Amino acid sequence: MKLARVIGNVVASRKHDCFRGHKILMVQPVDEYGEDSGPSFLSCDTVNAGPGDLVLVQQEGNTARELLGTRQDPFHSVIVGIVDAVAIDREGKKN
Repeated sequence: MKLARVIGNVVASRKHDCFRGHKILMVQPVDEYGEDSGPSFLSCDTVNAGPGDLVLVQQEGNTARELLGTRQDPFHSVIVGIVDAVAIDREGKKN
C-alpha cells in the first residue's frame, strides 16, 4: 500500500469496457512528510477522492481486480482510502 496525493482527473473518450463507470485519477506517491517519492501513475477511485486529497493506494493488480472487476480486467491500481492525518513522533519515526 502506498501513500499518495491526487494531482488530477483523467478523462478518456475511449477506454476499455472494464473502466466504464470508474473514475480514474492521477496520483503522486508521497512519503510520510508529504514529499514526492516516485513517478506519478493512474489509479481507479473507489472512495470518491479528488484533487489535493491524500489517499491510500493499493498498487497491485490482483487486489485491484478483486475490488473492481474480474481476473481478466487490466486494473493495476486502486484508491482504497482517504487519509485524514499522518502522525510522526518527534524523532521522525512513523506512529
